[in-house]
Order: sequence, then structure tokens, then C-alpha cells
Amino acid sequence: MLCNDIIHAKTMLKELDAKELILEYPDDGFDSVDGTCSIIGQEKALGLIRLGLSVDRPGYNIFLSGDDGTGRLSAIKEEIARIDKDTSHLMDAAYGYSQKHPNRPSCLLFEKGKARKFQQMLKEYGEKKIEKSILVSSFPDKRHFIDNLPPFDEDPDAYLINIVLDRSGYNRRPLIIETHPSHSSLFGFIEKDLPAHLAIRVGSYQEAAGGFLVLNAKEIVENKELFTSLKRYLEMTHRALSSTAVQGEMSDSIRPTPIAILTKVILLGSEELYEKLTDEDEQFLKFFKISPEFDFTMKATKENILGTVSYLKKTGEKLTRQENSAYQEILRHSSSLADDRTRLSAQLSLLGDLLEESDVDARENGDRAITKKNVVSALSKRNWYNSLAEEHINQEIEDGDIVMSLTGKKIGVVNGLAVMDRGLSSFGTPTVISATVAPGTEGIVNIEHEAGLSGEIHDKGVLILEGYLRRRYARTFPLSLYAGICFEQSYGEVDGDSASSAELYALLSAIGEIPIRQDIAVTGSVNQMGELQPVGGINEKIQGFFNACATLGLTGKQGVIIPQQNTSSLILPYNIEKAIENGKFHIYSISSIDEGMELLSEMEAGERGRKGLFSQGSFNRTIEDELKRLCHNSQRQS
Repeated sequence: MLCNDIIHAKTMLKELDAKELILEYPDDGFDSVDGTCSIIGQEKALGLIRLGLSVDRPGYNIFLSGDDGTGRLSAIKEEIARIDKDTSHLMDAAYGYSQKHPNRPSCLLFEKGKARKFQQMLKEYGEKKIEKSILVSSFPDKRHFIDNLPPFDEDPDAYLINIVLDRSGYNRRPLIIETHPSHSSLFGFIEKDLPAHLAIRVGSYQEAAGGFLVLNAKEIVENKELFTSLKRYLEMTHRALSSTAVQGEMSDSIRPTPIAILTKVILLGSEELYEKLTDEDEQFLKFFKISPEFDFTMKATKENILGTVSYLKKTGEKLTRQENSAYQEILRHSSSLADDRTRLSAQLSLLGDLLEESDVDARENGDRAITKKNVVSALSKRNWYNSLAEEHINQEIEDGDIVMSLTGKKIGVVNGLAVMDRGLSSFGTPTVISATVAPGTEGIVNIEHEAGLSGEIHDKGVLILEGYLRRRYARTFPLSLYAGICFEQSYGEVDGDSASSAELYALLSAIGEIPIRQDIAVTGSVNQMGELQPVGGINEKIQGFFNACATLGLTGKQGVIIPQQNTSSLILPYNIEKAIENGKFHIYSISSIDEGMELLSEMEAGERGRKGLFSQGSFNRTIEDELKRLCHNSQRQS
């Protein structure tokens, strides 16, 4: 592939060619794919899910983490459907009268479909229509319960049972998805003015006994009392299964015996919530031993590519006919969502949304098929609908309300790049980062931190800059200076370390009083060795700076510096690819601060000679000499 290389001394700055930015998925195999979609790209998680669903032991409940739209619930349903459909182990459950403890109704378990038969025969026995021997011979395991019944004429209600689980019509294990959990909906309640054993109404936890209960983890955990009750019920079920005497809970007056049938609970939540629970709740891992995680991206293998197409075909069954070019363009967008040219997004529902919007575009234009054109148009409309905040920022830049230069040179000023989020959308925008330097001993002062507007990661990034200065320059003299770093006209919290390279360029420029280009924006994290590290949101950042430059008019010299590792993330809008192809915009891929400073300052980096000094005329020599002067002046002041 072609590229433009700018060579200065020992460093090489690589300008990416438009051909290197092309990403196009071949449509090989698309026509043979049907819409029989299954979960793709989640092999590790699916393996753990199968383990958790297959082990019928207390504690093997599941916390399934991952982003919305990755198919977690669909995976649960599919894997449960794979489980053996033998339901011989399913049981009916009923509550019966307890003469010894009337407010602790006994839980009676039956083979599937036998509870109603027992109910009928018990009533017949009470009414003396059948002999006790017939009832006992039919249900020998209920002999103790039958023997302890009071005379029928004293308490006829004692000869009634409250069937709470009737599995007679079940041909598979129950699966209950509780969408609005409350204490009563999960664990039941007591009806008023009824005998204790007849007043019990069970919730979805009991209804799922022998099967599976799916809950939204956040909704459960945010209600501390509800989460405590869930763990208590899991513990009671465990103890009941172990034949240990245990009371249930319903109300202060009625405490039914727990149903000794395992309920497997599946919580769907975020990885952050899982980490919080494992750190703060000592009981959590006792109850939730299985913790599969759904990844938000997957490798762009042929299997996953065709799996994504299969999902799109299934989603588009009732839409306008789709051509392969539409699938190719959606796959390109999928890689953009993954922020990686070698991966795809596992949030397939987002791709389905795009296909639906592309269908709207096709119908509005009278197209007989959805093609690449419709997908590109749908994405353009989406960006336009969500561009109001970005347009306001660019208008303020154009009007001069935001003081920013996109041409020329300045000392101690760099155009950094930030990403702003609004709901499901995000956009990049340039932000001015400035640095000032004077003699002193305070070191580098993070003005955002002093104003309470700096996050912990940004604070760490600023501290790294001081480490770089010591390692790079202050080898034979103390690092002694006052330097202030600021995000100009920024009034919200700044966090992350993706601006640390831009902050360092501004600082080096201010120290050496070296003018640097304003038509080049910068992003990238830096370590103490001066090596660039990759950052997120690279496409949004490039697009944000391009849009700002286009608002004022492209000069043909403007561009963006990115870490070399981020080249695999580049999936840019076609208008930016065109501008790069025509030499109107530029992207430079670098690996070190020296390379970036050479491009920004248009000076050589220089190397240390045998005497340990950088070569004359290099920016590194200028910066080191100025640091020595600052050290001398600081010592004089003290």
C-alpha cells in the first residue's frame, strides 16, 4: 500500500494513505446463509452457561454479565431449550394443615400431576367416601400427614390442600422471566381471612421451582431488602433440600415450610455490578458460582461474519429485500462499533436497528431492495439528527466564542481531541490544551484538579508527564519548575489519559518556547518512556476535528496525530476518506513523543552525543537547556 513518509534524522512519521483506510467485507458465502440465527462469538460464556444450567446443586446460580443487545437472554432461552426435556423429576407442591404448628403449614411434594389426585381423595376420605387404607396405600409417603389430621367435623378445612405448583401440563422445565420484581411478585403473599395453609400465594421464585428464574440484577440489587430476601430464600431452599429443619417466611404470623425443590436463579447485569458484588457482598459467590461474561466484540472470523449476516437476514425477513452490499456496509459499521478493523460488534441488536432504519430509507426512496446506499444514508441521517451539540460547538469556533486556531503556530497551545456522549450517540470535538512555565518548585500543576474538575485517571496522566521530564532531560540536574496545564474553556470534569500526549506537547512547547502547529490535532496516551499508547473513540475524534476544520474551510494541511496502535481502529466516514485521498486532510501514525514533536514543531528531535548533550538546533536540546535555566533561576529565588 502507498504511504507518505516524512523522515527526520532517526524518526519516521508515517502519513496514512487513503488506500490503507479502506475496509470492505467480501460477500463470500452470504447467499448460502439462511436466517437461522444463533448466538455467535460467545463460546466461553456459552460453555459456562451450559455448566451452570446442567449442575443441579445449590449455589450453581448464574450471574450473566455483558452489554445490552449481545443476546444474553436469547442465549439463556436457547441453552435451556437444549436441556433434556425429561420432566419426570418435576414435582407438584401443595401446602397442608399442620396440627402441631398451625401457622407453619406443611409443604407436601408429589410426583408430577399427583397433587390434584391427592386433593380429591383427601376430600373423599374426610367425607368418609373412601377408607383411610385406600388413601394411605395410594400415597404412602403422606401417612404422617394423614395420621395427624383432626376429625373432619371439627375442621373440614384441614382436609383441603393448597396446590401451589401443578406440573401436570408441563412438558419441560419452567422458565420464568420476572420483568418487574417486587417482594410479593417474587416470593408471594398471604391472603386475608383464610386458614393459614390455604392463604399462601406463591411468587415467581416458587413458580420456577425445578426450573429457571431470570431477573434483572440491577433491579434486584438496588432494592437491598429484595436482594436480602432473595439470598434468604436461596439459603432456605438449600437447607430444605438438605432436610434440615427450617422455617419459611411470608409474614410475622404465617411461616410456611420452604418448597424443597431447587430454583435456579439467573441474574442479568453488568460486569461493573458483578465486580461490586464480589467485592462488597461476602455471601454473593456462595450463591452465584457461575459467572459467564458476554463480550461486546468478537473476532471478524468467517464464522462470525456469516453468523452476523444470518442474524441480519432473520431480522430482515419482513423488511424490504436486502442485497449483499447492505450486509457488507452493516458489517463495516459493526467493526466501527467494535473500534477495531479485525473485530465485529457482538451487540447484534444495534445492527438490527440499522437495518430497520435502512429499510425506512429504501421505502422513502422507492427502492426495491436495501443496498449499501441505503445503509450509508441511514447512518448519515442518524449522525445529522444527533449533531446539534456538535454544530453548536463548531459554530462557536467559527464565531470566535471558543478561542481556537486551526491554522498557524502557537507556543504552549495544542489542539487535543475529546469525545462527548449523548445517550446512544457520541461525537468528537477539538479542545484547547495550554501550558505555562515559570521558575519554581511546585512541579506540574494540574489546573483541572485544583478546580475539582479532574478525574483520578487524568490526575495519573499528568503525574506521568513529570516522570517523562525527569527521565528524558533532568539526568544531571534537579527538575525545578512551576508549570500549569489547563483545558481551556472546559467547565465539566476531565477524565481519562487520552489527552496526556497533547498535554506533554503543550508543556514541551512552553518550556522551550517552541511554536507548534495548530492545524494538527493530537490524541494518545503516553508513558514515562515517551511511548504512545492507544486510546478509545479514535474515529469520533478524527471526525470531530475534520468537521471543525471543514466548518472554517479545509486548508489542505490539517490533520490528526494518532498512536500507531490505533491504525487498526480506523473506520472513517467516506467523506473523510475522500478528503485524505485528495490531500485535503492527513492522518499521521506515530509511536513516540519525539515523532509527534518533530511534526508539530517542524524541528528535528536530535540525539545525545558522546558528551551527553542533544545536538544543536534540535528541540530536545532547546528544552533541556531551558529546564537547566529554570532550575538555576528557581535555586536563585529560594
